[in-house]
Amino acid sequence: MKKLLFIATLILFVSCSKDNADIDYRTQNDEEIQAYLAANNLQAQKTTSGLYYIIDEQGTGAQATFTDRVKVAYKGYLTNGTIFDESQTGLSFPILQNLIPGWAEGISLFKEGGKGKLLIPSHLAYGGKKNGKIPGGSVIIFDIELIYVNYVTENDAQIQSYLSDKNLVAEKSSTGLYYIIDEAGTGAQPTKTDNVTVAYKGTFLNGTVFDQSNTNGISFNLNEVIEGWTEGITYFKEGGSGTLIVPAHLGYGNLDYFTIPGGSVLLFDVNLIKVN
Repeated sequence: MKKLLFIATLILFVSCSKDNADIDYRTQNDEEIQAYLAANNLQAQKTTSGLYYIIDEQGTGAQATFTDRVKVAYKGYLTNGTIFDESQTGLSFPILQNLIPGWAEGISLFKEGGKGKLLIPSHLAYGGKKNGKIPGGSVIIFDIELIYVNYVTENDAQIQSYLSDKNLVAEKSSTGLYYIIDEAGTGAQPTKTDNVTVAYKGTFLNGTVFDQSNTNGISFNLNEVIEGWTEGITYFKEGGSGTLIVPAHLGYGNLDYFTIPGGSVLLFDVNLIKVN
């Protein structure tokens, strides 16, 4: 079983098992971290795992959990100041728990928009073996900014930019779904458990079509489709048409789904033909 941390274009692996080198470095690493903090006049918190962290800004958005996707800007360096990697604009990591334990734990201490520092002993990073530019048994330090948790904030900014560029006005629901009603329709209005027949075309924000029906539409139960459809179709009556702009958390989430990349905003032109 392996854990990995994607850093720039590298894939770095760390074993879940512990060897003697890991155990031997714990006391040494802890002393090294405390010496670094004292030398740089820093105050840090220490967790039960041995991770040290400093929260400069807590952040005000969502707080990351181990199963979340995160986007983080960071600089990674050793206690002697040697930088081994950095990303000023930030990189996305699909699942937080798949990163090295020091990151998985440390990032979960911040909320979206938060900034701070993680001081990670080797048993929570790459152990006693050399890993790229990182010597075996090294304490590694990261200055981090948690830019996004999942795609909620990022998708919302993408959608608003799209609407502005296209000079469109949309309604936004409490869930984060955007919708435009071109024709409200005059027939029956479905509930979230109804079976409906809908003609549609699904595109990404760049206009690329990923799926579409014919003009006769397809029939399905509204409680068996993505949340953006379950909610969005109920805003129309029979004969109604318009557009649903579905953020990833109401669509297919953080991970790739067939031809739909993880985190994608989906746009659907829909025509509610019938409530069955």
